[in-house]
This record gives sequence, structure tokens and C-alpha cells, in this order.
Amino acid sequence: MKLIDILPPENTASDAPGGSKKRVLEHLSHFLADRMTGVDADEIYLGLLARERLGSTGIGEGVAIPHCRMASCDKITGALLKLNDPVDFDSIDGVSVDLVFALIVPEEQNDEHLQVLSSIAELLQEEEVRAQLRQATSNEILYRAATTDRPAQG
Repeated sequence: MKLIDILPPENTASDAPGGSKKRVLEHLSHFLADRMTGVDADEIYLGLLARERLGSTGIGEGVAIPHCRMASCDKITGALLKLNDPVDFDSIDGVSVDLVFALIVPEEQNDEHLQVLSSIAELLQEEEVRAQLRQATSNEILYRAATTDRPAQG
């Protein structure tokens, strides 16, 4: 599986609103719900919020990977946001987040969820990848920077 299999072009935003962690998760929930069939924004928001309560998904270096499993989701779906204003995400290194890669996963796909999550975290730990994403000036450039020959799982 490649990132293009879970990240459709319309699920990238190079100038997404920041504000606060809560506002980013709210925006992300509506952003994804508008692009997914049969999935409700409130359900996504509550799922992401519940996951954040277990511990921040801010993995460091200005990156967060909010994620959750949902019964109403029929396939792994990602979204990539480059925030116009970095936000405090309670990241492990204390650095404000400006790159957010969200994952919504069908409830029964636990193994796939963990594999994709691990691969995305590994990818976003690469300084060159983060730099390319941060330099993106349009949704199309952001999408290409994220998906060009990028695996979604090991």
C-alpha cells in the first residue's frame, strides 16, 4: 500500500487554519467528513478527541498524527494539513505543530492501522520530507511532496 491509496489529492490542505489543538481537530473532522461517505464530523471529532485524551499524537519536530478507528469508516483514509499558524499540540518535544497527518481507520483493521501509523510516523521523522511539506505553496504541491514514491506501510 502506498500513501496515494489512503491520501486522495482532495484530502490535502496547504493553508489550513490553526488556532488551537481543539480547533485543528474540529476543522479536521469537518474536512474529512466532507470527503468521506457515511462518516459524521462529530463522530470523527469525538474519536480524535478520545485518542488525544490517551496521550498527545504530537510526535515531535512540529508533526502530529491524530488518528482513530471508527465503525462507520469502510477504508483507511488520511488527510494532510499544513497549518497556517502552528499550534501547541502537547507534543513530546514541546515544539508547536504545523504539519498534521490524520488517519481514520475501520474499527476492525487494528493491524493495518498500526502498520500505516508507524510508516507515516517514520516518514514524517525525515527532515527532508518535513522540509518539502513545509515549502509547499499549494494543495497540489503538498500532495505531490507527500505521495511521490512514499510507502504507507513497511
